[in-house]
Amino acid sequence: MLKKYKLRSYNFILVFILIVTSVFALSVVNSANSAYTMKQGAGMVVSFIIMFIVSFIDYNWILKYFWIWYGVVTVMLIGVLTVFGHGSHGATRWFKIGPIQLQPSEFLKLALILLVAKLVAANKERLNSIKFLALIACLTLFPILLVAMQPNLSTTILLCLIIIAMLYCAGVSYKIFGIAILIAVPVISAFLIYVVSVEHPILIEDYQRKRIVDFIEGNKSEEVDMTDAGTYQQAYAVQAIGSGQLYGKGLNNNDTSSLKNAGYIAEAQNDFIFAVIGEELGFTGSCITIFLLFLIVLECIITAVRARNFEGRLICCGVAIYIGFQTFINIGVVSWILPNTGVPLPFFSCGITSLLTLFIAMGIVLNVSLQRNVERDDDMFADDFRG
Repeated sequence: MLKKYKLRSYNFILVFILIVTSVFALSVVNSANSAYTMKQGAGMVVSFIIMFIVSFIDYNWILKYFWIWYGVVTVMLIGVLTVFGHGSHGATRWFKIGPIQLQPSEFLKLALILLVAKLVAANKERLNSIKFLALIACLTLFPILLVAMQPNLSTTILLCLIIIAMLYCAGVSYKIFGIAILIAVPVISAFLIYVVSVEHPILIEDYQRKRIVDFIEGNKSEEVDMTDAGTYQQAYAVQAIGSGQLYGKGLNNNDTSSLKNAGYIAEAQNDFIFAVIGEELGFTGSCITIFLLFLIVLECIITAVRARNFEGRLICCGVAIYIGFQTFINIGVVSWILPNTGVPLPFFSCGITSLLTLFIAMGIVLNVSLQRNVERDDDMFADDFRG
């Protein structure tokens, strides 16, 4: 479980980036909604402590018992849909017992990363076997379906993207990906046609259909549809970002023209916090935010390249994919490039479960980095890894 590590091997660069990002994020949260500052700050401190503890636990030991994490998260997801579920905005996504409220779908992201890393590393010779890929599909499909039933379409799609990208990095043949694309394109096209043509589709909620239809039809007129939360959220978010210009209006400003101050940016401290960054810190602040998140992803990739075994490489790639895709989706939604979804901006959006998951993942990445100078005792499979 624990090994002797050399302190000089610790990735202090990644830790420094995480500290800078967290301080920056907390200042934005305070400006977006000061009522959440103390809770989010406390969550960050606890998450950092957990990250440092996890960083000294052998990730191979964590992989050995990943079934426990996978099982607990799956049970929590079942609980969300039964007796322990807590709803908000038409969706039941929170597991609540007394004062404790968690979002299991966030924990599932890391659970599936560990699952895929363990199974692929243990079955490297069978990677392109249909039976093995079917096994991964079966093990991941059940909890993903539980997330879809909440309903949480955005996280469902994100989980699928993480798994597919990890399998690509692991070295699944282009032939299999080609066949999958040939199947996926007509299926997705048929689904979109069904969603657009049927007024009340049975597979998704009405509000999800409206957002998809609005996006496909290019409903981006200056006349904001105030009857649809998703549409006006994105419309005002784009206006807020544009009004920030180069340097923004400043954090905690009293500008009467501020859309945030006027209450037009819904969920300003959560999914639409990037709109607050754009309005109050301008193009400069937006670029700094993206750059900090890019550096975190880059450090994960560098750690993957230097990892001592195949499992470590896959975990780091999975975490990089997780943060990278989620960042792209969130900013894409806020800037109205993508349909409105409930995906938080990593490290910035309020949410203790999201913070805990991210920092536990960072702790594992730090341990992979620590072990790069430990004597290798596993096959690297370096020639087969598609990085």
